[in-house]
Amino acid sequence: MKNNKNNFLKNLINFRSLRMLLLGFSSGLPILLVFSTLSIWLIKAGVNRSTVTMFSWVGLAYSFKFIWTPIIDNLRLPIKNFGHRKSWLFFSQTIVIFGLIFISFTDPSKTLLYTAAGAVIIAFASATQDVIIDAYRIESAPQKFQGILSSMYIAGYRIAMLVAGAGSLLLAAYFGVEVYNVNVWRSVYLSMASLMTIGILTTIFLPEPKIIRNNSLISLKDQFRFLISFIIFIFIFIFFYSNLENPFTNGENLSKFLFALLRIVLCFSISIFAIYLLAKTQFIPKKSAYNAFSKPFLDFVNRYGKAAIVILLLIGLYRIADVVMGVMANIFYLEKGFNIKEIATYSKFFGVFATIAGGIIGGYSSFKFGTIKCLFFGALIAAASNLLFAWLAITEPSVNFLIIVITADNIASGFAGAAFVVYLSALTSIRFTATQYALFSSLMLLFPKVLAGYSGTIVDQIGYANFYIFTAIIGLPVLILIIWIAKIAPIKD
Repeated sequence: MKNNKNNFLKNLINFRSLRMLLLGFSSGLPILLVFSTLSIWLIKAGVNRSTVTMFSWVGLAYSFKFIWTPIIDNLRLPIKNFGHRKSWLFFSQTIVIFGLIFISFTDPSKTLLYTAAGAVIIAFASATQDVIIDAYRIESAPQKFQGILSSMYIAGYRIAMLVAGAGSLLLAAYFGVEVYNVNVWRSVYLSMASLMTIGILTTIFLPEPKIIRNNSLISLKDQFRFLISFIIFIFIFIFFYSNLENPFTNGENLSKFLFALLRIVLCFSISIFAIYLLAKTQFIPKKSAYNAFSKPFLDFVNRYGKAAIVILLLIGLYRIADVVMGVMANIFYLEKGFNIKEIATYSKFFGVFATIAGGIIGGYSSFKFGTIKCLFFGALIAAASNLLFAWLAITEPSVNFLIIVITADNIASGFAGAAFVVYLSALTSIRFTATQYALFSSLMLLFPKVLAGYSGTIVDQIGYANFYIFTAIIGLPVLILIIWIAKIAPIKD
């Protein structure tokens, strides 16, 4: 055991792990700058609430990143002295910096359209960067080291979210944010852009993964056509999703929920059909489309056979307990009687470090005990920790209780997150790293996010204590799936 511990610590503090920490920082920095921080800027600029919420559409870039990742897997950018992964990573980070600088020179109170354009640029470049970093991590080290690297990645990612979230708001307060002044937000976003140079410098000194790529590269002409097709896909999805009205607005909550699922499936199917028509008309070359898009999915199905369905089901449900619970957390804290300062201190600040600690423990456990065992334990404690919130809901407000619950929940979340990343990495084929991992990571949040949208309605019906018990219960089927998969599709650590 001591030898295992020493090996883990040795690998935790080497240059490979340090690089992943810095890449995690680069990956986590942009996301809040197009969500919560941007929302506060928009509100301060006088933008109405309904328009602010529409900015959440930029999150499509993170949800559907698997659509354009085949291009990343197949096309090498012509950047001198940079390999396949490094060229894309450098390009995406440069675009993130460009997007942050661009948005900093907009004024939502006067040029809202330009602000939206900047948010879209940042989101798509950020989602692309995430895809490449995940692929780089998987390709740069054997499976047994993925737990260590994922722990360091999560640590860097969480630190960056703290900087981009609380840090950017503290910076805005320092510059004087009480009275709206566009120069204050310009300084904030330019400061965040300067921090992205951490990722740029890390990329410059990265070694390219030693992977032999047998798949045919996509020509520049075909790449352009794929890009146009992707824009058409997103436009059609947004158009139909925005215009398909829910006929059950006055109906039962179950009817509303089922329609929300049906709407996503229907809009996605219509968009896929449009792409199919483009392929039939030869706008998208069939052979290139097959090599880029079909091969990665067929490879996964061929490797796992019938077990592929069970694996995809596990991926789609693994984070359901903590995602559904997490949507109501801040609202619960406020309604329980805790003030904003207490929530910010214990949830946003100490919670981040608890998540990092959980991630490191999860990485070490994966290294020592194996992927499947840690996957099971992570799902178990993620669901069980929700019962602590049920306990908090029926007790008198206490800061000490709040600290215990938040710390335990974040450690559990960090552990489960690290174990899950290791598992997804093990599922991914080196031949199609970016495409397959992007598909898995997109799938893992799709259903939980849809269900989480109804968390408020569920709380209204059954109350907070029963809601948290409910979120723990819906995490239990995941344990059965893991036991099943351990028998039919075991992972080699």
